[in-house]
Amino acid sequence: MTHALLVIDVQNDFCPGGALAVPGGDEVVAPINAMMADFDAVILTQDWHPAVHSSFASQHDGKNPFDTTELHYGEQVLWPDHCVQGTEGANFHPGLNTHADLVLRKGFRKDIDSYSAFFENDRETPTGLEGYLKSRGIAKLTIVGLATDFCVHYSAVDAARLGFDVTVRTDACRAIDMEGSLAAAKQAMKAAGVKLE
Repeated sequence: MTHALLVIDVQNDFCPGGALAVPGGDEVVAPINAMMADFDAVILTQDWHPAVHSSFASQHDGKNPFDTTELHYGEQVLWPDHCVQGTEGANFHPGLNTHADLVLRKGFRKDIDSYSAFFENDRETPTGLEGYLKSRGIAKLTIVGLATDFCVHYSAVDAARLGFDVTVRTDACRAIDMEGSLAAAKQAMKAAGVKLE
């Protein structure tokens, strides 16, 4: 069974000093680099937003970061502007080994956010990752990166739903943990059949 490492959004804006810093976000870099050689393929995802992205609080009058709003696909958390295409914040952490088989950019459609590496937040629009993995004969995924309770969580649940054998290495992930979001994410991943290590 071909086994891939899926590295989620290890970008400057999600690391200390970034626009949407995940506590300890940079601590995942060394363990991720150390495990890359153990896999048949390495895939990196990269949040890649236009400057006027609908998930940015700055695009909604009277709204602040971490408020929620209703968009055409349902409830959306509003974020500080982050990972804007072509900016330093959108770049991978400089310590991350970026010698990957595939770099998948997500969140580039202005009107829809994308937590999962597999689907936009409407839960219907595919990113193409499922087809790529299946064409490579990859059936097993280990997922690491940022943040455990958002993009890692959604990617893991979608991967399991699509029939992949999925493990999340929690030692190589870090969470935002807003109002219990980490505990809820872990519960959702376990319920979907994802193994947490």
